[in-house]
Amino acid sequence: MFWWRNEVRPGVSVAFTDTGAGNLALHVGDDPAQVAARRARLARAAGLGAGNFQYAGNFQYMNQVHGNTVAPIDALGPGPTADAMVSGGLPVSGFSRRAQPLAVMVADCVPVVLVGDGADGSVVLAVAHAGRPGVASGVVPSTVAEMRNRGAVRIRAWVGPSICGSCYEVPEQLRAEVAAQVPGTWSTTSWGTAALDLPAGVREQLTAADVAVEYSGECTLENDALFSYRRDTQTGRFAGLVWMHD
Repeated sequence: MFWWRNEVRPGVSVAFTDTGAGNLALHVGDDPAQVAARRARLARAAGLGAGNFQYAGNFQYMNQVHGNTVAPIDALGPGPTADAMVSGGLPVSGFSRRAQPLAVMVADCVPVVLVGDGADGSVVLAVAHAGRPGVASGVVPSTVAEMRNRGAVRIRAWVGPSICGSCYEVPEQLRAEVAAQVPGTWSTTSWGTAALDLPAGVREQLTAADVAVEYSGECTLENDALFSYRRDTQTGRFAGLVWMHD
């Protein structure tokens, strides 16, 4: 079910699912009841079941549209139309914000999961969906900025599996346009044509924002255990996850 999972600090875990968890998206023609059942099973596997009242519920998903909107999340609710979410952080009216478990779905785009530590001991969680338009328009730097607005003073990032710069072929003009905004994306395929290296561009943006990159995942196109839109146009979506637990 989990392609990669780690407790990145006491009480906070990061994970990326694989095809074993099944399709987690509602927008790819799958049975909504089956998707809901998979999401519930994933939440239980992460320890978010009803037996743990403090972290009961599910991961918060979003309606991703390849933009750069960052949605603040303070409780589980209807999925926002956004490409990033931030939760937790600075206290409100004397009470600390609870960091809601978050999920980002992809099948070649870059799933970015972030954990921030506040000076007051609070925790800020975030996820971002960084496809080509999102990388070019700065969805990841915008996410980091919102985390800092919520009090994060030390931020770490996990860059999940996504299509690599040796596989993501694009027209030469598109490569030039995106690389003009994010130089690290400039790449060439293994067969010698124009390409974009989106994970390299994301890492470049994170480094510029003084965010430590703890992990960078493998290529989705090259791994049958991961969904890839470039490999199979009719395909599911896997997820990047971050959550708090006991």
